[in-house]
Parts: sequence; C-alpha cells; structure tokens
Amino acid sequence: MPQNAITALVADILVRAPDWIRKDIASKDSISRTRAEEALAALIGSALSKDQRIRED
Repeated sequence: MPQNAITALVADILVRAPDWIRKDIASKDSISRTRAEEALAALIGSALSKDQRIRED
C-alpha cells in the first residue's frame, strides 16, 4: 500500500474517531490514555486489514 494511501486512511480514521478517544488520548490519566491509544490502534489496524482484503480480491 503506498504511503499516501496509508496517510489518507489514518487521517480518515482520526476524523471519524469518537469524542471519547479524542478526549482520553490527551488525558493526563495514564489508564484513560492507554485505553484510547489501544482503541485507536484497533481502529487503524482494522481499517488496514479491510483495505488489504479488498486489494486481494
């Protein structure tokens, strides 16, 4: 996958990220921040996986 496609995919995910992720990722509370980071990583991983499956078909 070209770098510009990855950048666009991640940017789209960030735009659509739920408010709680946006709020918690900037939190000083490490538990909240970790939860948000893990959720965001899962969203990105899922999107990349789906994109890869589409390209394989």
